[in-house]
Formats: sequence, structure tokens, C-alpha cells
Amino acid sequence: MRAVPLYVTLGSLVLSAALTTAPATARDGGPGTASAEERGTAVAAARAAAAGIAFGACPEEEQLPDSLTCGTVSVPLDYARPDGRTIELTVSRSPATGGAAGRQGSFVYNPGGPGASSITFPLMGEMSEWKEVAAAYDMVGYAPRGVGDSAPLSCQDPAAFAKSPTDSPAHPTAAYKERRIAEARAYARGCERNAGEALRHYTSLNNARDLEVLRAALGDEQLTFMGASYGTYLGSLYATLFPSRVRRMVLDSAVDPDPEKIWYRSNLDQSLAFESRWEDFRRWVAQHDDVYRLGTTPEAVQRHYDAVRTELAAEPAGGTVGPGQFHAAFLQAAYYDDYWAMRATALSEYVRGNPEPVITQMSPRAVTAKGDENARAVYTAVECNDAPWPQEWEVWDRDHTDLARIAPFQTWDNAFTNLPCAFWPAPRQRPLDVSTEWGELPPVLILAAERDAATPYQGALELQRRLRGAALVTERGAGTHGVGGFGNACVDEHMRRYLLTGAVPVGDAECAPRAEPNPVSLD
Repeated sequence: MRAVPLYVTLGSLVLSAALTTAPATARDGGPGTASAEERGTAVAAARAAAAGIAFGACPEEEQLPDSLTCGTVSVPLDYARPDGRTIELTVSRSPATGGAAGRQGSFVYNPGGPGASSITFPLMGEMSEWKEVAAAYDMVGYAPRGVGDSAPLSCQDPAAFAKSPTDSPAHPTAAYKERRIAEARAYARGCERNAGEALRHYTSLNNARDLEVLRAALGDEQLTFMGASYGTYLGSLYATLFPSRVRRMVLDSAVDPDPEKIWYRSNLDQSLAFESRWEDFRRWVAQHDDVYRLGTTPEAVQRHYDAVRTELAAEPAGGTVGPGQFHAAFLQAAYYDDYWAMRATALSEYVRGNPEPVITQMSPRAVTAKGDENARAVYTAVECNDAPWPQEWEVWDRDHTDLARIAPFQTWDNAFTNLPCAFWPAPRQRPLDVSTEWGELPPVLILAAERDAATPYQGALELQRRLRGAALVTERGAGTHGVGGFGNACVDEHMRRYLLTGAVPVGDAECAPRAEPNPVSLD
């Protein structure tokens, strides 16, 4: 997930040009008022509660086991017009394994993105870290609007999206920038052409309203929810819009909800944070020079990385892996420690004349092209619709040129990924000011890794400040994106206790990091 936080002022990184300020929904309702969207959400939720969800066999293309059942819930495309066009969201469920006596309701999960699906999430109940939770709750996943089978959004032909090899220069030329500007314009036009009037309705606020309708369709008076990455922003919007409907909420790897950060500045912050995380990886590789033989310092590892990136620009590995595919694969290592050993092995082997690990790990797969293109389309539509973005390329160029001087690893790739938002055809919203007062919410549990780059740690602190009474569990010294349910016994125990009993740590809690990966010997 690319939605991120941690704003640091770096000279001219502060924007001097005006941002787009197109009309938008601010907040559903207010003292003595109810917006059209708020009224529409209430209508849709009442209908969903009456209809329920008819669970049965899951779509064949999902290839899910019979232990999971699937159904659909109808939501308005436009909540201001609940009697207008509707779309169907696909929902999956695995019933609580502990029986009716101990059942606490449904536990709904959103994995982030925007653009990711949690249809397979109920299968997590079979893992040891989740067994007690799965005994107490129906485990529920779903495909948000636009994702998968839920009125899927597409902005370009999947084959064109998956084309390879591609370039990814750390220091793009003027000609390269012009080409990417043209591609961004074409991509935005493709989104408009394929989605039409519906394009404006792919927003985080509508995702939060959809979550309220899903809660009602499941038959729960209150929502028990876990959101990871972008899912934390979705959860914080839901908590602000529908605080009385929150039962328990885990927010894992938090997006900074400050409306001034959504989304242009938060992507700048993310690029800055990735530089430190990239150094963590290079430091680890250097510590294991006896295995990888790429040098004993992060700088030596970087030189090998840069040399291979240059070689792939001249001669793509296997004809399919260019600098774009190579760099994207190492970005995964900046997200997740689990990739460190395999990526270091691939780099080391390539340096020694064996390109096969690079080809095997990094070649695009045609089988995933449709899903990958769909995820990118939803990501782009939601982030572009959610907030104002600079419309002048000069602003993007200046801000990213300045940032790339100190954080070259991901700055330009991040910029070009989001550049369609500069040319977006749909109206932009003004982000909701996330906040709740003391007593409005039950305690919320926030989980964060101190060195996470995808959602920098400052975002967790800001989210805790805005959701009064929230408790924060920090995995100190760790940087893997996604904390809960992934093997840190300390973190998992806090999460388990909270979901089963509602108890949060007295004061903030700290956990030691998971062990760094073991290197894989090349001998």
C-alpha cells in the first residue's frame, strides 16, 4: 500500500503553489443537521439489515475452500441518491468455530490499498495466531467497491499495464519526465472513459459508508473491525462518522489522518521514510557479506545495486526484467523483512553471472495482470478523488527534485505512480477532519512498527491524538509493514486480549522487534 504519512518540512518541499480545491463532502451531518449522504447511508443500512446476506458458494475464480461461504451486499453508488444506481460488494465468511455460546459477532477486516481485497481473510482463522479470535467471531472479508467482483474498475488494458521491461531511473531526464506526464494524462482519461460518471464515487468516505452498510447486513448492532495500512484511514473515517457503531477496532500500521496530508504530502513523507528503510536492508546485507559477498557496508551494496540496475536498462534479464521490475521487487523488501533473503540472493547471484533468480522472482506474471491493473485503478481513483492535488507539473517537479536529493530510492517512482491525480477529471473532495471526543468511542487499539516506511510512525501518534482514548502498541526497532497477527508474540497477545475482552494496555505498550531474517547460504 502506498498511502502514507510523516510530514517533514524540507526547504521548498513545502508547497508554494495552490492546490486544487474542487467541491467535496466534508462530514456526514453535524450538530442538528444531517447531510444527504448521511441520510442515504441510514436508508441503505436499514435495507441491508432487512435483506441480510444470502451466503452460499464463493465465486469459482476465487478458488476458495468449501469452509468459506460468500454473498453480496447492495450499496448505493451515490449515497446522496440511495434510490439510484447500486453496486454489489462481494463478502466472504467463515463462521465462529467456538459455537454459539461464545460467539461475539462478526470480525471484518480490510487489508489496505486502497484497492486490496480481504476475500481470503477468513482463512487466517486456521493459523495459530488467529485461532482464538476465529473461535469467538465470524471471520469476514470483502472486496471494497471497485475491487475484484465488486463492480470492478479498470483504467487500461491489463496487458498494457503489465508490459515489460520498463525503466525506472533514479534521476529521470527531462525527456523521460515528459513521457511519464503523457502516460499519466492518458491513464486519467482511461479511468474517465471506462467508469464515466461513476468515477467520482470511488472515495474513502464512500468506503466508510459501505462498511456501515456491511455491518447492518451482517446483523451486528456494532462493528468489530481491523484495518491495516490504508484500512486504518478507512477505520478512522468510520469512527468519526459513526462513533456509536464502533464496538472494537484495531488499526494496524496507521496512515496519518491529518487532512493536510491526504494524499499528496503523505506520499512525499512515505518516499522520505523509504530511504531509511532501504538503508536497513542494505545494512543487513552488508552484515552478511560472508553469505552474499556484496560488500561490508551499505554503500558497497548500493554500488552493486546501481550497477545491476544500469545493466538491466541496457539488457533486460530474460527479456522481461528491466530496471522497473527490478526496483519494484526491491521495494517489496523495503515493505517486508520476509523478502530480504530472497532479494539479496537474487542480487548476489546476478553479480556473479547467474540471472535466473532475478528472472524467476521479478518477471511479470500474465495470470495476475488483470487483478494488478484493477488494484492500481482503484488505488488511483480513491486517492485522486479524496483530496486536492497540485495540478501544475512544475510543483511536482520541484518538490520531488528537492526530495530526491536526500531520498532517491523511491521518490520518483512514487511521483509517477500518483501523477494521474494532477490531471484527474473528477471533482476532488476535502478530506474529513478525523477526530472523536473522550467517551465517543470505546478504546481503539493502534499497532505500529517504529521503522515502518509505508506508513511512518508519526501517523500512529497523530491517529492516537485524534481518536481520544486510543491505546498504542509499538514494535520498537522494527520496520515490516503490518504488525498484528504476524508472529510477534507480544503484539499478538495485546491484539488477542483486546479482541476477546476489549481490554487495552494501561498506557502505551512497547514490544521488542521480531528477529531479523536469517540469511540463506549461497553455497
